[in-house]
Amino acid sequence: MAKVAIPPPPALPWNARVGRFLNGKAFAYLCIAPVVIAMSVLIFYPMIQGILYSFTNANDSNIGGHIGPNIIPATYKNVGIQNYIDILTNKASGSVQFAGLLMQTLIWVVGCVVFHVIFGVGLAMLLNRNIRFRGAYRAVMMIPWAMPQYVAALAWSFFLNQNYGIINVGLTSLHLAAVPWTTDPNWARFAVIMVNTWLGVPFYVVTVLGGLQSIPAELNEAAAIDGANWWQRFRNVTLPMLRPILGLVMLLDTIWTFNLFAVIYFITGGAPGHASDTIISYAYENPITTHNYGIGAAYGMIILFILMIFTIGYSRAVRVSQGVN
Repeated sequence: MAKVAIPPPPALPWNARVGRFLNGKAFAYLCIAPVVIAMSVLIFYPMIQGILYSFTNANDSNIGGHIGPNIIPATYKNVGIQNYIDILTNKASGSVQFAGLLMQTLIWVVGCVVFHVIFGVGLAMLLNRNIRFRGAYRAVMMIPWAMPQYVAALAWSFFLNQNYGIINVGLTSLHLAAVPWTTDPNWARFAVIMVNTWLGVPFYVVTVLGGLQSIPAELNEAAAIDGANWWQRFRNVTLPMLRPILGLVMLLDTIWTFNLFAVIYFITGGAPGHASDTIISYAYENPITTHNYGIGAAYGMIILFILMIFTIGYSRAVRVSQGVN
């Protein structure tokens, strides 16, 4: 019996082949490849290096390097979890009390987030009203947020300078006492929280204002007809509608504030005597002053662990409050 040759299917036209490629998985992988490569180089590789260094005694004398064409081999050794033990027991070189750092960080984060929420929500509700020059007020409100943090922190460091800062010069010209912004622990903590509040409130204003404008006006009108005052309307109508937005914004704000470095570094530098330092600012300062990179890497891993625990716990609490398992 003779075999009948089956001709191959006709080749797809080029536009059909391009369409199949664009709709296939290969194109999706190709699109995310630059992001994966960039994250691997800029995030994952340094993080893995940090994890490895945190278990070593790496410092300036044993890290290795190059002197011209000569290669100096690294001689640091694995010390297990000794760096973590030294940090937690306050035995690390040049270390301050870890519990004190955590408490100062807690004061810093809670103070900033609370003031952000109070002023941000209050100003957003004010700007949501039909007032004159509302657009101008909104534009002015964005200035602190649009300004780079380092520039703003550096400018505030001049304003708060104890000897020739604008604020103290103005106070002394009125025959009032100058404020010890960087020599008194309480004033130093207040100064950095005040500046970060000024920087962070516009973010809350923008996000909360968007949430307020999405709330149907009929809800507040119905509550007002039922005799509810402004506080009852805010507590029973506005706040529940804003809760999803505020939850996300407060989570991001907590992480950003925890990791914020520029304000503390430029305004007080952790002074006086590390009283205004947070774990972030001190984790930057300690390896520079002691040249102990193993301890610095261990601080970084502790910070990462704290943020992971907080994020998981906060996300779980939000899901429970919303009735989601």
